[in-house]
Amino acid sequence: MKKILVLLLAVSMLFTTFSVTANEGMWLPMFIKRLNIEDMKKQGLKLTAEEIYSVNSSSLKDAIVSMGGFCTGEIISDQGLMLTNHHCGYGAIQSFSTPKDNILKNGFWAKTKSDEKAVEGLFVTFLVRMEDVTAEVKKELEGITDEKDRAQKLKEVQKELIAKATKGTHYTAYIKDFYYGSEFYLFVNETFNDVRLVGTPPESVGKYGGDTDNWMWPRHTGDFSMFRVYMGKDGKPAEYSTENVPLKPKHHLPVNIKGVKEGDFAMIMGYPGSTDRYLSSFGVKQAIDIKGPTVVEIRDLKLKTMKNRMDAEEQVDIQYSAKYAQTANYWKYYQGQTEQLQTNKVVARKKQLEDQFIEWYSADPERQKKYGSALEDISTYYKLTDEYTVGNTYVMEAGVRGPDFVLFAFRTSRLLGAIESTKSKMDAKIDAATDRKERKELKKARKAAVKGLISRLEALSDEHFKNYDETLEEDLIANLFDLYYTKVNKEQHPPFFATVDEADFKEYARKLFKTSPLMKERKMKRLICKLKWGRKLKDIEEDEAIVAANDFLGMYFGSAEKFAEAEKNMEEGYRLFVEGIRLMLPEKSFYPNANSTQRLTYGQVLSYPVSDRVKKMVRSKDGLDTYYTTMEGLIEKEDKNNPEFEIPARLKELYEAKDYGQYADADGKLRVNFLSNNDITGGNSGSPVIDGNGYLIGTAFDGNWEAMSGDISFENKVQRTISVDIRYTLFIIDKYAGARHLIDEMTVIK
Repeated sequence: MKKILVLLLAVSMLFTTFSVTANEGMWLPMFIKRLNIEDMKKQGLKLTAEEIYSVNSSSLKDAIVSMGGFCTGEIISDQGLMLTNHHCGYGAIQSFSTPKDNILKNGFWAKTKSDEKAVEGLFVTFLVRMEDVTAEVKKELEGITDEKDRAQKLKEVQKELIAKATKGTHYTAYIKDFYYGSEFYLFVNETFNDVRLVGTPPESVGKYGGDTDNWMWPRHTGDFSMFRVYMGKDGKPAEYSTENVPLKPKHHLPVNIKGVKEGDFAMIMGYPGSTDRYLSSFGVKQAIDIKGPTVVEIRDLKLKTMKNRMDAEEQVDIQYSAKYAQTANYWKYYQGQTEQLQTNKVVARKKQLEDQFIEWYSADPERQKKYGSALEDISTYYKLTDEYTVGNTYVMEAGVRGPDFVLFAFRTSRLLGAIESTKSKMDAKIDAATDRKERKELKKARKAAVKGLISRLEALSDEHFKNYDETLEEDLIANLFDLYYTKVNKEQHPPFFATVDEADFKEYARKLFKTSPLMKERKMKRLICKLKWGRKLKDIEEDEAIVAANDFLGMYFGSAEKFAEAEKNMEEGYRLFVEGIRLMLPEKSFYPNANSTQRLTYGQVLSYPVSDRVKKMVRSKDGLDTYYTTMEGLIEKEDKNNPEFEIPARLKELYEAKDYGQYADADGKLRVNFLSNNDITGGNSGSPVIDGNGYLIGTAFDGNWEAMSGDISFENKVQRTISVDIRYTLFIIDKYAGARHLIDEMTVIK
């Protein structure tokens, strides 16, 4: 009887960790009909499964795009108009900002399509279809035990399947594995490279609350921006051209301004980046004790260093605004995740599942044989890597992702090596050639190949120095390297640290800028000119910037190699563990970890009990006792001495006049943000919140503090998605910005 009670308790605990409730799960759209549609209908969905995902007919999936591979966007008009988050468009907005025309600060709205700004390098990707290719892949891998041979064969199989899927089309495709290599799926996509900025509110609307409010409820943030996707006149993707025309999408989302109430059906479709829901108790403990606190410590110093310089000069503030925002977001993320992994007792919950798994496989000799070593292999990996995790985190956060020069110098070094290697190989072929015509063709090919590599280097340099301040970068080098030197054991220092006199990294940084041609734009341009003239660069691999970069990257790759065997065993352990728990609980439907593929999550518009700790942190009580916030709370938060809480004069005028137009709620108030219990993560930013009829009701932009452990363990009681109410978005476009023409091209449901 006692064992039965223990098993029931374990299943109950598992329900909050891996099993499915109405709101938990990032589902592959292909399987909605088989796994979810009946439950979704019970909760208020009015659509069929085919209206959500279809290969042959227009469906919701055709209005959802992966924006640049880092966010989600949704098409909201038949003219390719795309809505996403302000923070997703932040880099593009920043790229067009100058001290004279600072659209980050002032906002921007294109009055006509000819006024829209083409965003260099930005693309959007539509999912055409997905296919289960598990059987084909596993058939080819059967019997291969050597890891290198298996990896090579997998690469060959994937290449063949992709070629077959895209033959005769302009589509691209990729294959991703799920459940740690137990299943494989092919994704066929269509990518458009001409994307233009249409409109953005000022930061005081789009980023209202800044880092203070990030991950917090209540929120009052108009986190949205708008772009337009263009295509060639033939209806296919095309590079930017003034001859291109607005995209004619297969589907666009109608916009519902009727409003939402608690309990209403809500689903979100998008491209969540990554989750680690099957992470073991050993992995969670390492994240709590080592990884999270180390990342926070490094990023805290990086942010302070950047802010000192950004506050001193507007041009630098504009240049580094996107970099600062990216760094700050995950600085706070790791603070919250570490705290909530502890508060929500995630280690204990994971341990209970593992104990249940052990009891399950121990009850059968065959299961014992197959699954008995899984958790041991996982545990061994974390034990081996615990003492190196601090050093490895510093390599990444203070080195590779620290000062900008590290990755730039590494990539420059590789391109310079490729140039010399190409010259040598081609020269050998030229010397070996006996036919004059052949020699001439080889020389021509040599020149073209070298020219192409130099062009790549020039483009890399231009991109690197576009948003670059020497003083700020010098400070980052001095501060981050000094912290690394102080906090990490010498055995885990990069070799060049030993050459820094008296560990004086301030002086090291000064000398680096004085001597290395890679640290100043004008010197880099001269270096590229020498290459164009055919000159050989003397002793370039001994350049101190390249030495430092190669040391950091060498340590990064070296660590991976050092623990390669343990990592292979760990990954196999996870594959068996996940396979085992899926067999252990056959009545449950399991969803795979997020991996930047299109997913759907569904649930309800729903409030939650805000913790006492958070109540002490918030600046307004508006929204604490319900599922939405209003303009009243936004005004309440105003602080003229804090740029995070400044309110534009025009917005205050509209508030005072209560001039909300058709976007006001039934009580005459204007709602700003709302909550739902949908399951999202990074990459879902900009995702549409869709009602039971398939209409757009909001744009997801954040999660909540109490559930910041959610990427590792879903928190049923408190996990929420924070979204911009679509009525607030349209109010800003229409009443604040005066861009009514954009509203007119949408399909508005009143």
